[in-house]
Amino acid sequence: MTDFLASSSAARLAVLVLVFMAVAVGAYLVMALVGSRLAVRGALVALGANRAVAAETTIGSVKFQDRENAWSRLADMIERTGLDLTDTKSDRLRAKLVAAGFTSPAAPRVFTLLRLVLVIALPLAYVLLSYLRATPPSFLMLYLVGSFLALMGLYVPNLYIRAKADKRREAIVNGFPDCLDLMLVCVEAGLGIEAAMDRVGREMVHSHPLVAQLLSIAVLQLRAGATREEAYRRLADMAGVDEIRSFSTLLIQSDKLGTSISTTLRVYAAEMREKRRMRAEEKAHRLPVLISIPLVVFMLPTMIGVLMLPASVYMVRQIFPLMMRG
Repeated sequence: MTDFLASSSAARLAVLVLVFMAVAVGAYLVMALVGSRLAVRGALVALGANRAVAAETTIGSVKFQDRENAWSRLADMIERTGLDLTDTKSDRLRAKLVAAGFTSPAAPRVFTLLRLVLVIALPLAYVLLSYLRATPPSFLMLYLVGSFLALMGLYVPNLYIRAKADKRREAIVNGFPDCLDLMLVCVEAGLGIEAAMDRVGREMVHSHPLVAQLLSIAVLQLRAGATREEAYRRLADMAGVDEIRSFSTLLIQSDKLGTSISTTLRVYAAEMREKRRMRAEEKAHRLPVLISIPLVVFMLPTMIGVLMLPASVYMVRQIFPLMMRG
């Protein structure tokens, strides 16, 4: 290995680049860890020992904010070197990231940076690991595997974002009927729509946290001075779900036309419960079709073998000797 490094300048350059990347990443991680620990310690000192629950929530938010700020600073640092991380379809990418739950303004740039790093790092790591072996692979194998790893680095983040968005959308759709039922109870009890959304958002923190987060953000926007129409439309845009978009449209129309909010909520809650029941029935009716695939692939050949085994043994012991004698 030492002789190979001494004779090949490309190998020495690759090893130096790898060592530099490892040192830079390690220094960045250590700085981020020290910064987060200092922020957590300051939050603990400020809150005091008698507010444990509030302190835990604040520490989590501080950590999340520090992580977002660290990624944003890293993207800004790389853009200052001359590399533009702006995507050509930034609006569509921004909508996909918001649907997946990444609402930070620096999320599109961080996503582009991550794809760029994976496209370069995965083939480079494979090449380095291949040349560290006793018998390195051929150039064709390096080219094919490196191209495959580069494509993986390009498309795997998109698949992850899509899967996360689908999971988030499913959680919101499944929890929204319960939200409507609780909101209907609050409105019929005499609360206004803003107070009802605030109350339901605080009640559903543990059962449906995504729905509670959306309602809490809408309430904060209303308290900050936004109109109801603006808050409802932002709620629909943040959720990215057709059911919540229709619900926001119904609330806007009810507010403009002066119709009863409780009647609107009652009708739409019944419709949402019916849709959830239909989705559950659809999944239940899909199960026999899904079960038939492993049944045919695994159990049917075994059953055929068990049924044909006695006849095969009889033919080997009785029929074939008679045929050989004849």
